Formats: sequence, structure tokens, C-alpha cells
Amino acid sequence: MLNSYSSVILLCCLALSTSVAKTEEAVRVMSFNIRYGTAPDGDNSWPNRKSLVLDVIRDFEPHLLGLQEALRGQLDELTAAFPQYVAIGVGREADGNGEYSTLLFDRSRFDLLEGETFWLSDTPNKRGSHNWGNELPRVCTWARLVDRTTGESLQVWNTHWDHVSQPARIGSGQLIADRIAKLPPDEPVILMGDFNVGPTNEARHPFAKPGLRESYLVLHPDGQNIGTFNGFQGTTSGEKIDAIFVNDRWKILEANIVRTQRDGRYPSDHFPVTATLSVK
Repeated sequence: MLNSYSSVILLCCLALSTSVAKTEEAVRVMSFNIRYGTAPDGDNSWPNRKSLVLDVIRDFEPHLLGLQEALRGQLDELTAAFPQYVAIGVGREADGNGEYSTLLFDRSRFDLLEGETFWLSDTPNKRGSHNWGNELPRVCTWARLVDRTTGESLQVWNTHWDHVSQPARIGSGQLIADRIAKLPPDEPVILMGDFNVGPTNEARHPFAKPGLRESYLVLHPDGQNIGTFNGFQGTTSGEKIDAIFVNDRWKILEANIVRTQRDGRYPSDHFPVTATLSVK
């Protein structure tokens, strides 16, 4: 028979093991605009910052990673460095080249049910299409996955919106929200990306329809200096244009803006954003 002291110890151990189990079930998510590798950025060109990009990803160890502005060569380098990831998506141009809005998932944690890239236009299944005032094609990559830890299916979406055309952004928000609404409503949903507009812009309003909330702003509603475009200068003013949205099937455990730098050099002209989540 346990004495009272032993009972307390046992209860504490049980509570700790439950907490650890919940932590093990948590899903780590990162959205990262890595700046396209052929940009004429001088000292901030891709070869000079690639190792820092890898370190940022390695430090957080995301189970789900959404990249924006990634070119094929950059993706090849990243997947070679992190063979645990399966990459979904194609380049935004009609021939499948150009910038990717790639979705990567940890193959040890998830299995793929379905997934594809579609174009943010009136003809989303037509490669390279763009007709909402944007000069460049814009895309969204999505997938339905099964979590091996919980057996739960979930949806993950990753996108990069136009930096000039507000009509294109409004159309993009409506198209993505409509597509999410057509899928099973009881599934956990994650939407991430570089939206090129801040939280109050009307282009993001359609996300309320499928019940999406921005994870960082849920935990930090009064956050100051939360700009995510830094221009390689570490600037924190401006709007939070990079975001991770979730529906109410998720409990948001943590949400952060990663401002890692090395000797004044930043991994990209955007700060990556992260969220740690657990299914309710």
C-alpha cells in the first residue's frame, strides 16, 4: 500500500508523463519566405545565407514547413540537407518552373492522402494563369495528411500572394477560403504563407468563413513591432504579412516570429514565423 508521500510522487509522475505525451503529439509549423536564390542581393545573395537558412530550420525542426519564393535549386539543396521531408508543389510558371510555394512534411510524422498546386486566378487548374491584375502568376499548394501519431487527418495550405495588386489578393483570399470550405469541416486546418498584406486588410477577411484565426495574434493580441518583412536589415516595423492561420480544431501552444541573425546577416528579407499546435 502506498503512503501519502509515494502517492504524491506517483501522481506527479503521471502528470509529467501526460504533459510529455501531449508535447510529443504537438505539431511544429514554420512558414518561411526564403527569398529567391537568383536575386541580385550582393552580400545577401543565396550562397552567403544558405547555411543560416538551414540552421533556422534545423533549430525549430518543423513537422510542416511552408516555403515561399523557393526556386528548384534551393529546394534541391534543402531536401538534400533534410531528407526527412517530402516536398509537394510545382513552380508557378506554365512550364512548372519559377518560384514554388512548396509544402514540406516530415515523412516520419505524416502520410500523404492528396495534394496539389493550384493557381490564384479564374482558372486555378490552368498552369501559369493570372488574370486579377497581377503581372506574375501566384499559387497555393495544399495537402491532406494523416498524422501517424494521432491517426487524425488534417489539411495544410501554403501560399504567396501578389505584392502589387489588391484585386488579386482579394480574389486569392476568396478562392482559398472557398476551397477550404468545400473540404470536410471537422478536419484540423492550417493555412500559412506570405500574404503581402497585414492582418486588417480586407483580402484576409474571407478566412473568417472557414473559422481561421492567425495563431500569433491569438496569443499576442497587443504585440508591438511585429513586422515580418525586414529587407535584410532586421526591421520590425511595418505589418505582419507572414502568418500561420488555424481553425478551432487546434490549440495554439506557441507562436513566434524568428529573428535569428548571425553577425548582422539575416537568413532572408522576411522573418520566418512559427506555431506549435495540438489537436483538441
